[in-house]
Amino acid sequence: MKLAVLDEPPLEFSGGARHIDPRHGIADYGPADTTNTAVRTIRAGIVGAPAAIDGLRRWLDRCRQPIPAKDSRLGNLFVPFPGFDTAAGFRSTLVWDSRLERPIRDRDLKRLAGLHPQQAVRAAVDLYATELEALDEEPGCDVVIIARPEDLTEGTQAQPDPEAPWRKAPPPEPVDDFRALLKARAMRFSRPIQIIRRTTWDPTFKPLGTDKPRLQDEATRAWNLHTALYYKAGGVPWRLPRDATDLTSCYVGVTFYRSTDNAVLHTSVAQVFNQRGDGVIVRGAPAKVTRNDRQPHLAGADAQALLADALSRYRSEHRTLPARVVLHKTSSYTDDETAGFRAAADGAGIDTLELLWLPGSDPARLFRSAQHPPLRGTMLTLDTDRHILYTRGSVPYYGTYPGMYIPSPLPFRLVETESSPEALASELLALTKMNWNQTQLDAREPITLRTADRVGEILRHLGPHDRPQGRYAFYM
Repeated sequence: MKLAVLDEPPLEFSGGARHIDPRHGIADYGPADTTNTAVRTIRAGIVGAPAAIDGLRRWLDRCRQPIPAKDSRLGNLFVPFPGFDTAAGFRSTLVWDSRLERPIRDRDLKRLAGLHPQQAVRAAVDLYATELEALDEEPGCDVVIIARPEDLTEGTQAQPDPEAPWRKAPPPEPVDDFRALLKARAMRFSRPIQIIRRTTWDPTFKPLGTDKPRLQDEATRAWNLHTALYYKAGGVPWRLPRDATDLTSCYVGVTFYRSTDNAVLHTSVAQVFNQRGDGVIVRGAPAKVTRNDRQPHLAGADAQALLADALSRYRSEHRTLPARVVLHKTSSYTDDETAGFRAAADGAGIDTLELLWLPGSDPARLFRSAQHPPLRGTMLTLDTDRHILYTRGSVPYYGTYPGMYIPSPLPFRLVETESSPEALASELLALTKMNWNQTQLDAREPITLRTADRVGEILRHLGPHDRPQGRYAFYM
C-alpha cells in the first residue's frame, strides 16, 4: 500500500490567471472567456406562472447587485456574490424582453392537482413544451428559464444500486421526472433550458407535503444559478489549465441506463469533454449484462463505433482531434471492448489512449484521528492497478469539510494506461471541478460520469431514431 495527498488542481480564469476555487477565481479575475463579447449580454426567456415570473425576475434583478456572504468564520467557504453585472464577477448581465416571457395560466396549473401524479407530470410537460415551442420562434434568446410548477407531485422512482446502477430495481409505481421529461421534449428546440424551483428565489416557500427545505445561503444560490446560466448561454466560466508541453487531452465517460419500462439495458452513453469543459453527448449501441461478472458490456464492434462516433462529434465541434484520449467506464473492460476502443483510436490517429474503470464503490476506507474526514485529494494505492481517491473530504483552503455526510472515496482501476496513477488521479480530481451546476469543492465524481445518470434519465425518453442534442448544456 501507498498513501499520498495530491495538491488541489488549479483552474484557469481570465488572462490565464489561476485559482483553486471557482468563485474566488471569477470574483478576482473574471471568467475564462472575458474577451468573448457574445456573452456580455445574456438574453433570457422565462416560462412559468405569472406570479412565478414576477418573483423570479425580482430576485434575478436583485442579483445584479452584490449579495453578502453567509455570516461565518469560514470566509473561504462562504463567498459573497459580486453581482451579475458587466463591471464585476462574470462581466455579464441578464436582459429581459416581454416578448421572451411565456406565462402559463394559473387555472391550467391548478388542474394538475386533481390528476394522478403520472398524468400530472405529463400534462405539466405538455403545458411548458407548448410555450417553449412558441418561444423557439422568437429571435434573440440565449437561454430559457423554467419556473417549475410549485406543487407538482412526483412519485418514487427506481433507485439504482450505487455499486451496479444497471441492475433492475422495480419501483412500486414509477412516475416520470418532470425535469428529465421536459428536457427530453426540449431537445428539438435551439436553446438550453434552466429549471428553477420557487425555493431558489423565495426561501420562505414550503413545498406541498414537505418540511421546510434545507437551503443554501442566498449568495451560494446566486453563484450556482448564474454559473449555469452563463455556461448555457455559451460562456466558459473556467477551464482546466494546460501547459504548452502537455498533449491536448479529451476525456470520455461511458455508462449505461435502462429503457423507460426499466426492463431493458437500453444503450450506452459517452460524454466527451475537453480541457475547456465543452461537452458532447453521444448515444451508443445496446449493451448486455454478461453472466460471468453481471456487468454491462458492449460488443467489440459497438465499442469501436461508440468511440469513433464520439471522436467524430468531437472533431465536428472543435475542428480538431486530441492527441490523447482518457476513457472512464463504469463497468470493467472485456477483451473485445478494449480491442474495439483501441481500433477506434488507431483509426482516428490518436497518439495515446488510456482506459480506466471507475467502479461504484470500494470497501477500502481511510480514517483520520480528528473530527474531520480525510483530506480531499488523499489517494490510497492498494496494488499496481487498484486505487481509491478522496474527491470529497476536508478542504484545507476552506478550513472544514463542506459536505453533510461521511464521504466515500472514488475508486479507479488502471486497465491500459501510460500516465502514472498519481497523474491520472490528479486529472480525476480536476474533473470534479468542471460541473457548472455548483461552485464548491465537494463533488465526488468527475464530470465525465457525474452527469451520467441524469443524461441517461433524459435520453431514455427519446425514441430510437431521435438524435440527441450534442451540447452538454442541454442536459445539465
